[in-house]
Amino acid sequence: MKKIKPETKRRIFHIVNGMIFVSLIYFNIITPLFLIILLIVGGLGCLLSLKYNVPIINFLLKHFERPEDMKVFPGKGSFFYVLSVLLVLVLFDKDIAMASIIIMALGDSIAPLVGQYYGKIKHPLSDKKFLEGTLAGGIAAFLGALIFISPVEAVFASIAAMIAEGINLKFSGISVNDNISMPLTAGAVIWLLRLIF
Repeated sequence: MKKIKPETKRRIFHIVNGMIFVSLIYFNIITPLFLIILLIVGGLGCLLSLKYNVPIINFLLKHFERPEDMKVFPGKGSFFYVLSVLLVLVLFDKDIAMASIIIMALGDSIAPLVGQYYGKIKHPLSDKKFLEGTLAGGIAAFLGALIFISPVEAVFASIAAMIAEGINLKFSGISVNDNISMPLTAGAVIWLLRLIF
């Protein structure tokens, strides 16, 4: 039996986390305060893992963290993931927040998996990504968003989020993590569509 590649495990973990967060939000189990506490406790645990063996955190980092982040910012992806959930939950209505999270979870996970295995056409905005992956990620994001928002909102939000995923946004020379840019872009687009129409 073939061993699952680390990046594939990360992407599956990404999707599962998105579904868990959306479910917790849907049933009003999760609050912004809980997410703030999770960020603080998780962040401290990840920092401690640089020097000490923190059982659960070290296990998760070993199996789901990129090696290049382990020495500098262990838990980076998860930190920004939880931060983005907090931001969309605070900034937008509940249905917009859930759609934005599922767009990130599916779009950001499916795009690199499809691109890695089936990509042939380079993305015009990124030399590391493929258009086939972006298209597949956009379709997955659209289908997931349909559970919470209208088809028109889902189309525009998914397209905008996949554009955000495809480019490397920088502010003051610092790259913006796509776990932040994708859901915030999707949420802003849905909010603007509702404001205009």
